[in-house]
Amino acid sequence: MFVRNTLAAAITAVALLATTGCAVTRDQSTVGEYVDDATISTKIKAKFIEDKGVAANAIKVETLNGTVQLSGFAKSESERDQAVMLAREVKGVKSVKNDILVRP
Repeated sequence: MFVRNTLAAAITAVALLATTGCAVTRDQSTVGEYVDDATISTKIKAKFIEDKGVAANAIKVETLNGTVQLSGFAKSESERDQAVMLAREVKGVKSVKNDILVRP
């Protein structure tokens, strides 16, 4: 009897953890939002690679809920501005935070 109750309690605990572990709480992204943000970042990086005026390997792109953060280094103000312009052109981008530094 004791083993049966213990087993039942263990199964119930695992079931509760499994079902509540996937719940989204405040300030967390859903799977769909995460995929959308990853897609936006990938599209921006692809635009950087296509554009010869932007050093794609020197600029990092992160996206959260449609807000894009660009960081890294540019060789000139025009490269920095071009990276921001390319990021804003991507569908789904709500805003762009520009933290790109220009190397002297």
